[in-house]
Amino acid sequence: MSRAPRVIRIAVDAMGGDVGPETVIAGAELARERWPELRFCIYGQEAAVMAALQRAPRLKVEAEVVPVEGVVLGTDKPSQALRRARSTSMGLAVEAVKAGEADACVSAGNTGAFMAIAKLALRTLPGIDRPALTALMPTLKRDSVVLDLGANAESSAENLVQFAIMGAAFARAVLALEQPKVALLNIGEEDLKGTGQLREAAALLRQAAADLPMRFAGFIEGHGIAEGETDVVVTDGFSGNIALKTAEGTAKLVGGLLKRAYGSSWITRIGYLLSRSALAALRDQLDPNNHNGAVFLGLNGIAVKSHGAASIKGFANALGVAHDLVREDILARIKADMANFRAHQPPGISVAQAPDAA
Repeated sequence: MSRAPRVIRIAVDAMGGDVGPETVIAGAELARERWPELRFCIYGQEAAVMAALQRAPRLKVEAEVVPVEGVVLGTDKPSQALRRARSTSMGLAVEAVKAGEADACVSAGNTGAFMAIAKLALRTLPGIDRPALTALMPTLKRDSVVLDLGANAESSAENLVQFAIMGAAFARAVLALEQPKVALLNIGEEDLKGTGQLREAAALLRQAAADLPMRFAGFIEGHGIAEGETDVVVTDGFSGNIALKTAEGTAKLVGGLLKRAYGSSWITRIGYLLSRSALAALRDQLDPNNHNGAVFLGLNGIAVKSHGAASIKGFANALGVAHDLVREDILARIKADMANFRAHQPPGISVAQAPDAA
């Protein structure tokens, strides 16, 4: 007889994002329909949260609401948010994870503030120097894990190795891949290309890959991300953020060009009518809401960042990412893999740490 899945508790910042509690609450209700084992503790301004819950009667019965007047604004600097963390919906949602009252927290609010609050409260896992912002990106083959997407402007060789190990664990948990293929983003695939940090990280990963649940594929160029050449793409936060924003801009460009082309004449309009199903599939593939939910991977707790402009479906998907990482015990996977890496690392290797990111 199969056992029912264990209850997964998620602390939700209802006040983050561009659209407020309405989308957050509706997204939580949709997620609850998909994953009945989810339970929510919702932090936010009571009047706004309760008004949104009136339109989500099933969630209203089950969700716990914690009234909090303080809100982290999109214009707040991380230092400002840190000083007020214990009086804001974002800060208390993170604190619930630290206290063991929630298995994960999700916010669509200020990314820098969320990162700073989560890093200070949760700290990093053993063997991890810095967390990496991690997310799925669509490719021609299947979704790929990409990290770091902006948490660290500079990364040492050791940081990149840690990102690779964490990214492989994420791919095993979320994409159900037993041996994810991992590559470092570079300006060329040849061994002599790239910075010293990249070449050193590649050497360390080649030595360690045989003892880890991954396949190290060396270097990958930018076009290889969209082509789906690898399951996990590892880079520093500066390059990763540029790659992410470029991909988002390209998706908008493709959509705009198609709209212009199909509206240029009556013949192309007929072509549009004949190809509507294919275009709908394309829009679905490129819709960022279908890949919503970035993770501050490497923290000693699960913190998921939803896009500030996410739709109801998008926020539900971010909650789904949190659900999957809790269910698959991503923290235990990373700790075990890091311990295994350290145990097999040859003695005498010293890797200089990069300076803290601005």
